[in-house]
Amino acid sequence: MTTLDITTPAAVLVIDMQNDTVGAEGAYASFGAAAHAESQHVVAHIGAVLEAARTAGVPVFHSRILVHPLAGVGGSNAPVFRMLAPDTFKVGSWGAQIVDELTPAAEEIVLDRTRMSVFNGTEIDALLRNLGVRTLIVVGAWTNMAVEHTVRDAADHGYEVTIVSDATSSLSEDWQRGALDYALTNIATVAVTADVVEAISA
Repeated sequence: MTTLDITTPAAVLVIDMQNDTVGAEGAYASFGAAAHAESQHVVAHIGAVLEAARTAGVPVFHSRILVHPLAGVGGSNAPVFRMLAPDTFKVGSWGAQIVDELTPAAEEIVLDRTRMSVFNGTEIDALLRNLGVRTLIVVGAWTNMAVEHTVRDAADHGYEVTIVSDATSSLSEDWQRGALDYALTNIATVAVTADVVEAISA
């Protein structure tokens, strides 16, 4: 096991662990999302990170991407926004809900947004700064989309970022490896769940 040094104070950010994103009955299961999430054991691994964080008093934030019913309000300037609308992640729908296994604790904040990055459209930066957070531990889905966008923005905002490789998932292993092995290699520390749990617990 590799010794991971996490600069404190730290926080955990769980991105888009929603039924449509990773669920076997979700809107993107036929695209491979549910299968890749299962192969990563992503729900169980995120659960382990959350348990360690809650035990250690490390703050946890959750974010969901939502689609509003008004046609066009989510934008059509990029393929990803056209892909999300109009039938997925609908406000108030089962698909938009966080999976039952990762239900936020009562004191944990859930930040909703319509853009890829959690730093675009939520108050996450102000909340983290108010807590004095220096390191952001990121888990969730999809690695090459919302996770990658958020990790890049977090680095640009001055945070040290640790992305938990086996607590993230995408539509396929190719997309996963593209994000972790290429896109984010100079942006964040890539670590596995066991090492992150050990570091948080320490």
